[in-house]
Amino acid sequence: MSAKPTYTDSPKGLAFALTTYLFWGVLPLYFKAMAHIPPAEVIAHRVLWSLPIAAGVLIVTGRSADFRAALTRPRLLAMAALTATLITVNWMIYVWSVGNDRAMEAALGYYINPLFSICLAALLLGERLGRLQWVAVGLAALAVVILTLETGSLPLVAVGLFFSWGFYAFFKRSLPLGPNQGFLLEVAILSIPALAYLFWLHAQGGGHFGRNWRDTLLLIGCGPVTAVPLIFYANAAKLLKLSTIGILQYITPTMVFLIAVLVFGEPFDGAKRIAFPLIWAALVIYSYTLIKAARSRRRAVHNETSLRPE
Repeated sequence: MSAKPTYTDSPKGLAFALTTYLFWGVLPLYFKAMAHIPPAEVIAHRVLWSLPIAAGVLIVTGRSADFRAALTRPRLLAMAALTATLITVNWMIYVWSVGNDRAMEAALGYYINPLFSICLAALLLGERLGRLQWVAVGLAALAVVILTLETGSLPLVAVGLFFSWGFYAFFKRSLPLGPNQGFLLEVAILSIPALAYLFWLHAQGGGHFGRNWRDTLLLIGCGPVTAVPLIFYANAAKLLKLSTIGILQYITPTMVFLIAVLVFGEPFDGAKRIAFPLIWAALVIYSYTLIKAARSRRRAVHNETSLRPE
């Protein structure tokens, strides 16, 4: 018997989600402290120190058998390798953007991401979008065009982030594993090239691990700051309505935007003052469609229940 969809929000789920999005929102401060370390080195340590945490969660929850079974399925491993590659690209762009004073563009990418995801669903899965959803997508596209016209090139950080995360989420749906098992499989696959890269880096006399206590602790901390919020998010998704998750996700890019302007001192001028309000308007419209759809589902469930014979 399949599990019923979630039509109510659990306080526990709300706590998990708020913790996750607030944590992700302040993450630029952590990566800014490592701006002097090459992004590839940061990502390699992010993978390696996430591995024991992800493995520990499966052992504690008694789900390690699912992971071992996945290792014997070549097609599943190939799909996990694809999603692992996409999340690596996403992490790399994000870490680079924060270290190179492009955090505001990263915020833009994560604002656009849910709109890009519904476009993928329409184009690749044949899902039909409502009129208001197309309006929201159009406003987001207009914002990208405006930024492109001002600079003479696409906002590559934003585009790279929503492309990589959008396709990651799309293919992740096809991965027949739970979120925690899937995350462990991804970091296990990535740990091989990560280890090889770090061995090569240190053999060349490079690498920041072990050079001083500050850098070493920051690199080790990449594991918890990666794995813990992802685990919290996986639990939140089970306990909250899709519409609630869809609206709460804007907490993170809003915090990244505010940190970029108020803490990092990135300029908010020119075309950005037009593009960002367009994106915010698009997200208000998109959020309205989510809430309206959720109310329609609840009403349908209520009507179905009330018509059942006692």
